[in-house]
Amino acid sequence: MAPKRIVVLISGSGSNLQVILDQTREGRINGTVAAVISNRADAYGLTRAEQAGVDARLLDHKLFADRESFDSALIELIDNYQPDLVVLAGFMRILTPELVRHYQGRLMNIHPSLLPKYKGLHTHRRALEAGDDVHGCSVHFVTEELDGGPVIVQARTPIMKTDTEDSLQQRVHTLEHQIYPLAVEWFCNERLTLASDGVQLDGTPVGAAGFDYSAT
Repeated sequence: MAPKRIVVLISGSGSNLQVILDQTREGRINGTVAAVISNRADAYGLTRAEQAGVDARLLDHKLFADRESFDSALIELIDNYQPDLVVLAGFMRILTPELVRHYQGRLMNIHPSLLPKYKGLHTHRRALEAGDDVHGCSVHFVTEELDGGPVIVQARTPIMKTDTEDSLQQRVHTLEHQIYPLAVEWFCNERLTLASDGVQLDGTPVGAAGFDYSAT
């Protein structure tokens, strides 16, 4: 099975990117990161890419008149690398339907909540304010609905009475670094598909909540 080509989109530090870079280099993921693209010049993830010998590309959204023209240029840049998979790793842009449809079934995102709970921002604060007993993160295929695509895998952590936003965020970050490369690994090994009835792993539907990583 030929290694898959991966393009990673970032806007910030790129900690999830780093785990994917490490695991592709170690051979745990049957793929190579062909390029890392950021919409922000100060994104440390670009430095991570350069240190790994990966193409680091800047596409500044502020230089475009609107979201559509930026996403059109982004599609052109991504397609130069002929990716099998496009990974959103802290890419803080709402994507146009055109871009989402262009990469349907091969566009993946991670979100710091147990979707469908807490779409959008400030998920840790919202979980604490709601008095939830459990929190976590979800990897999902991207659709036109913000944070609404079919869930691939989720990981959970109990919420402690002593938790703050920061402490909860740190634990969720640790879980992100476990389940995001796992989902990428499944995809690159052709075990993961987006079918008409939802996500399938090894030909079996994972269900609306995705694969429960915490049960392994």
